[in-house]
Amino acid sequence: MHNPLDFTGRTVLVTGGGKGVGKGITERFLEAGADVAICGRNPPETLPAVGDREAVFFTCDVRKYDQLEAMINQVVERFGRLDVLVNNAGGAPYAEAASVSPRFHESIITLNLTAPLHAAQLANRVMQGQEDGGSIINIASVSTIRPSPGTAAYGAAKAGLVNLGHSLAVEWGPKVRVNAVIAGLVETEQSHLHYGDAEGVAAVGRTIPLGRMAVPGDIGNACLFLGSPLSSYVSGTSFAVHGGGEKPAFLDAANTDR
Repeated sequence: MHNPLDFTGRTVLVTGGGKGVGKGITERFLEAGADVAICGRNPPETLPAVGDREAVFFTCDVRKYDQLEAMINQVVERFGRLDVLVNNAGGAPYAEAASVSPRFHESIITLNLTAPLHAAQLANRVMQGQEDGGSIINIASVSTIRPSPGTAAYGAAKAGLVNLGHSLAVEWGPKVRVNAVIAGLVETEQSHLHYGDAEGVAAVGRTIPLGRMAVPGDIGNACLFLGSPLSSYVSGTSFAVHGGGEKPAFLDAANTDR
């Protein structure tokens, strides 16, 4: 029987796929046999690779529509098709909403919502012309389903990204499936900026029901499923990968016997 997780002959594009969560996603698809393209403003120090198979890097600032269009055209020219788009590029520094500039908020929303919309639109044009269509996966965040103090515009943009997927799945089906991964707290090479040293990372992990933060490969596994025939009837939904979520603060604050 054909292995539904065998991506040999398939092309996957992962925006921001050279580091952090994106790298974990890239590596999972490489392991599955896919041809993987990644993009960013600057190439990573080392391209993601599995064995002798390596991702192909394309320079692109995803906030610039003309660069996105040129990059996707290059990917299709190089590989002949585009089967899966993973809109992973995004993020935001900590900033209090009351004091930051309008320009700051606009840039965060552009990176985390408008850019994925434009990338999806361009990928859809390619996928609609393919016999078996394609899959678009938007990487969202737990900030979509709980308060996001210090990153309010980011949380709002990611919530918009989830809703966007619901709409695009209706517009672009049946050829193209669109889904979102709601990623929980993920341990990456930049975790120290958010959680402190190894002790801080471990302490945060203990607040999660599964006892640890995610690693990039956990998000990659979800993307592998959503990009594969195993999810052929899954579209317009969000897929939470957060280890059970975060324990409600009132459980520690309450002084009743439990």
